[in-house]
Amino acid sequence: IPAATSATSMPVPRSASAALVGAAPERPAPSAATAAAGSQMRGVDHAGGVDDVVLQRNDGVPAYNLAVVVDDSLQDVTEVVRGDDLLSSTPRQLHLQRLLGFSAPAYAHVPLVVGADGVRLAKRHGAITLADLSDRGTPVGQVLEMLAESLGLQNAGGWRAERSTRVTVAELAGRFSWTRIPREPWTFGAV
Repeated sequence: IPAATSATSMPVPRSASAALVGAAPERPAPSAATAAAGSQMRGVDHAGGVDDVVLQRNDGVPAYNLAVVVDDSLQDVTEVVRGDDLLSSTPRQLHLQRLLGFSAPAYAHVPLVVGADGVRLAKRHGAITLADLSDRGTPVGQVLEMLAESLGLQNAGGWRAERSTRVTVAELAGRFSWTRIPREPWTFGAV
């Protein structure tokens, strides 16, 4: 991608150049459910103070907070759902969005998935992908049950080995509500 140079001499894609000088692109509004979730989830006020924000790493690469703000804007992202470990980044990102003239997406922060040790699930736990679960012979219905549990939908009639019927993705989607998401981390158990 050809690059232009901003006032800070950081390479910026040409398509972003106009936006970086203040012309905020039009984007669709977030859904009412996600906009409401931004204020419902964790009772969070994103209007916190902003400290010094690193915009460029020593190797010249744009830092995460700047990169994600520009990337979200260029992709017309209107809703961001992420782990509550990124909650402290939100005021910085909102500040950068205002400075750059970008529309801010609605943010919802949800509890992390943790391992049996109570620590954020990561590669050290032996990262588990859907392909890994399939290779281990984990039935699709059991995966849906785990997802339903993590979303607070465990009583939604999910998979049980002794049942012949399984809950479907469409049924779970129809039962989803921001208010049902647990407020505590979800522990991913051994499958």
